[in-house]
Amino acid sequence: MIQRDYLIVGGGIGAASACNALRQYDPKGAVTLVSNEAFLPYNRPELSKSVLKNGSPSVDKLADHSEEWYRKRNIELRLGTVVREFNIERRLAVMENGQAIEFRKACLATGSRPRRPQVAGATLGNVVYLRTYRDVLAVREILASEKHVVIVGSGYLGAEVTSSLIGSGAKLTLLSRDKSVWQDLLDPDTSRWLTDLFAEAGVQLMLNENLNGFEGKTVVRNIQTKSGVRFPAGLAIVVIGTEPNLQLVLNTPLSSPGGCPVNEYLESDEKGIYAVGDIALYPDRIFGGARRETSCEMAKLQGATAGANMTGRKRQKFDVIPVSSAVALGMHFDLVGDFVMPHLDGEIEGSREKKNFIARYHRGESLVAAVLCNRKPEEVTKLQEEIRLSMQARIKK
Repeated sequence: MIQRDYLIVGGGIGAASACNALRQYDPKGAVTLVSNEAFLPYNRPELSKSVLKNGSPSVDKLADHSEEWYRKRNIELRLGTVVREFNIERRLAVMENGQAIEFRKACLATGSRPRRPQVAGATLGNVVYLRTYRDVLAVREILASEKHVVIVGSGYLGAEVTSSLIGSGAKLTLLSRDKSVWQDLLDPDTSRWLTDLFAEAGVQLMLNENLNGFEGKTVVRNIQTKSGVRFPAGLAIVVIGTEPNLQLVLNTPLSSPGGCPVNEYLESDEKGIYAVGDIALYPDRIFGGARRETSCEMAKLQGATAGANMTGRKRQKFDVIPVSSAVALGMHFDLVGDFVMPHLDGEIEGSREKKNFIARYHRGESLVAAVLCNRKPEEVTKLQEEIRLSMQARIKK
């Protein structure tokens, strides 16, 4: 039986951040990180940007910390290793090879998996569900021989993937049930503006269409919509959202339909067990209710909070205005605040035509969100504070 003070399950940036915080506040506690990916914990956002477009940087360059960094801090890495059982009562994690780790405290950072459409042909070859570094390498390899590419989904990731493939020589089709690109993130006018830019860039738009199925014997050759439209596709990249990876803790208090419930310290009701990143369902002290955020920025902040709290030497609440960033058609976007509900009207500062603006979104009199296009980093921080103050004023009323 292997005994550890701290066990981190997951190989994303939230897990790496938790390790960093653990060592900051507890230099000596025994730490093991277990990840089913064979790579060091790495940043995923670049996968749909430069890695997809240019094949670089390498996965090692995407890691926040090198193997030497972990070694110097005496953090044991078990990469390419699956945890098959997580026993809450016994504080025991069993690996696929049968080895067991007994832990004092644990942080679950298992991330999410791509949502798959319930249609015919969803498991055909060349239908790729983009999530990992290897997924991106597979797409780049397929692109060498297939020139009809369909991106299914026009949300956050769909726009990034489409943008990265413009100029690849492939004929691109963007298929979505939404009426416009980033329909759920932007006000209607700004969403239509972005959609028009994709059309001008040569992307064939098939919007307001529902996917009916993928056709082919072993690999995808055609795609059909529910309205009866059928068109060729040698590669389909499906990006229609994600689901939290909670299979390890199904039917336990660590699993719920919305994620892994945690308190404001990112600790579950099972004392000593924390959750961060895509699976963490935390109480939102700013907007109310429970929230699950899936951005790399938030995973990193949550990892730092949970890691510190696990040591017991730096107790802190997770109280952050959500923030994420994206790149579409060469423009850098920052999204700040609450995007759970659609924003019907935007207050625009700057110019959409000049690709430099801030769109502020209100709910009643309160500022709840903002989208920044090609703006300075300090403006993101400023808007986080604006939103916080606006929401505090709303609560006082």
